[in-house]
Amino acid sequence: MGFDEVREALVGSIAPELGQARTSAHRGGVKVWFGDSKREHYEAQLIRLDGDIVLEIGFHAEHAKPAENDAAIATLVGAEKAWRRALGDDPVVGPFLGRPGWARVSETWPAPGFEDIDEVIEVAARLADYVNALEPCRRAT
Repeated sequence: MGFDEVREALVGSIAPELGQARTSAHRGGVKVWFGDSKREHYEAQLIRLDGDIVLEIGFHAEHAKPAENDAAIATLVGAEKAWRRALGDDPVVGPFLGRPGWARVSETWPAPGFEDIDEVIEVAARLADYVNALEPCRRAT
């Protein structure tokens, strides 16, 4: 099992009123976005952080211009009270982990082994939590 299975589990967990989500999965992660541009997307991915491999789950703004990333995150900061009710205290708002200029609202977990379906479902459910909590806030502006 792996991120292909996370993708399959995730699709049915995204609120239907958000419309058609686009998804892709690869060996190191799964990505979800709406519309034609992937510059702003949701992702569960394995990353190296402080010498360890961890799972990062959340929202990314990856425009070439840092000001565009800052604007995307500012929208979410303005609605933080609403999405914190759904996501709790774990999400961190800040610079992307590993690339200057990009931004994120995400959290990290120990890397899953995907040894059983419960891990797949847990990752898919948390990524769906981000999509379902943040996407309405992003669209409200």
